[in-house]
Amino acid sequence: MNQGYPVFTADAECQDCFKCVRRCPVKAIKVEDGHASVMPELCIACGGCVEVCPVHAKKIRDDMTRARQLILGPDPVYVSLAPSWVSEFKGLPAKNMIASLKKLGFAGVGETAIGAQAVSDALALELKDFKSGLKISSACPVVDDFICKYMPEFAPCITKVLSPALTHAKLLKKEFGENAKVVFIGPCIAKKNESDRHGDLISLAMLFSRLRQWFRSMQIDPWRVETTDADVFVPQVAREGTLYPIEGGMNDTIKLHPGCGHVKYVAVTGLDSLRLTLEGLHPRDIREPVFLETLACQGGCVHGPGTEHGAPGLMERLRILRMADVPETVADREPDVALDLDYKEAPAAGKDVSLHEIRQALLRVGKKNKEDELNCGGCGYNTCLNFAKALIAGKAEPNMCVSYMRKLAQKKSNAILRCIPAAVVIVDQSLTLIESNHRFAELCGESALDVWNVLPGMAGAALDTFISFSDLFREVLTTKNELSRDTIHVNGRLISLYIFNIDPGQVVGAMMFDVTRTEFRREEIAAQAREVIRKNLATVQDIACKLGEHMADTEILLRSIAENYADSPTDDEFQKKYK
Repeated sequence: MNQGYPVFTADAECQDCFKCVRRCPVKAIKVEDGHASVMPELCIACGGCVEVCPVHAKKIRDDMTRARQLILGPDPVYVSLAPSWVSEFKGLPAKNMIASLKKLGFAGVGETAIGAQAVSDALALELKDFKSGLKISSACPVVDDFICKYMPEFAPCITKVLSPALTHAKLLKKEFGENAKVVFIGPCIAKKNESDRHGDLISLAMLFSRLRQWFRSMQIDPWRVETTDADVFVPQVAREGTLYPIEGGMNDTIKLHPGCGHVKYVAVTGLDSLRLTLEGLHPRDIREPVFLETLACQGGCVHGPGTEHGAPGLMERLRILRMADVPETVADREPDVALDLDYKEAPAAGKDVSLHEIRQALLRVGKKNKEDELNCGGCGYNTCLNFAKALIAGKAEPNMCVSYMRKLAQKKSNAILRCIPAAVVIVDQSLTLIESNHRFAELCGESALDVWNVLPGMAGAALDTFISFSDLFREVLTTKNELSRDTIHVNGRLISLYIFNIDPGQVVGAMMFDVTRTEFRREEIAAQAREVIRKNLATVQDIACKLGEHMADTEILLRSIAENYADSPTDDEFQKKYK
């Protein structure tokens, strides 16, 4: 997690879906241990990864605390408000926005569009004498970084003027003193990079989305805030510069200046479109004067990553056009401040890799020949070759390859099915086989074995073709309750059956154990036990019978003795009688 850079990843929330890799136009994402992190040295802060992340693990650096500290400081703090605010805060009067920002503690609010007008003035003067070649606008910091890092041959074509935001910051400082601080508020994440690099001009940059949160935390409702006559843009209200946030807006402002009609104006938005426009071209191939207005966000800044996208794109553009007070012509004007800035090449290309290294990387994901290279894009890279280079650079992991992981899972599944001692079958909701092992075919008989030998796994076969108890599978699919049977007769055998859910209601599996021998052995033991019991019972009965006879004889004898003994005279009687 690199919270110093404008875009970072909350690792604990990243779900290894790799959507950010697929979206990133420059593949500035490193995947390590299943977590995708931004590589600042490669990133151009377009914000695509932030917009596409399904679990919001990609975060934007929060500079609100710094803004509050700035306001509490000794110097006045002014807002440079991007012209796209009229599309973001639909229907909000300008004085309400200004009053709301002042309630946050800002000394005043100026329009970034004033800086845009100064940029157009400077470019118009330059384009008057422009005879041939290509000039690329410098208004978008994302595009500037993209060209300098990934199409460096076009870096000399970028017009050597500051962006509208930096220009406006200069104008505000000239108006209110060099000690004045400037906070840019707009739709662009890359403005945070711009403020980091030019902290002497812009102290920090915030997004519209964060401004909304700030308003809520301070219980400020911009639509209901009290306003005064002093709630106006300083030092003046912008006119044609308010067209900058829509595609072609910058070109339209330059065309208002006399003497620039001979230039061919082209507007391109979106980095993919820009790549298509310039790829395969060399600046020297342009033989006529061409000015290329470029913005990273499709359609313009009104679709920036810091906006809500709460309306159709056409409506967002129309709001800009309705609010713009565009004059019919603009007289030549020298900018009030110096706007020079040189955009230098800063290639971000990785190190060269050998063909052997690429082949070894492809082997890591099971791609042994050209036919294995599907170029499906599931990993986020357009081709398997680019993915291999990412593996070599340590930016990617083998498990990002969908086809490799599918084949690996299939191999593991086949190994388990092959080695497991039970018969296994998997079927879908129509009771069609998805997979089975050889033991299942053996259990079902010769016809199943014939099918399995031709089509291992028997995928696509009907279950009821091989077994008579397919209704039990249907029962599990319907009720979604797992089921077991101790013994079922199948082709003269006894099997123990267990049917379980894989995808409840859609896919079920079953394991079947041949318990025929176990049952026979169990019956044999039971028979032997019954025979032992029978013999023991006979012995007991015989003993009991014999005991009964002996008891009768003994009883007679004892009774006779007792009776005789009872009639016998005592010793005293005997002595008296015979004395």
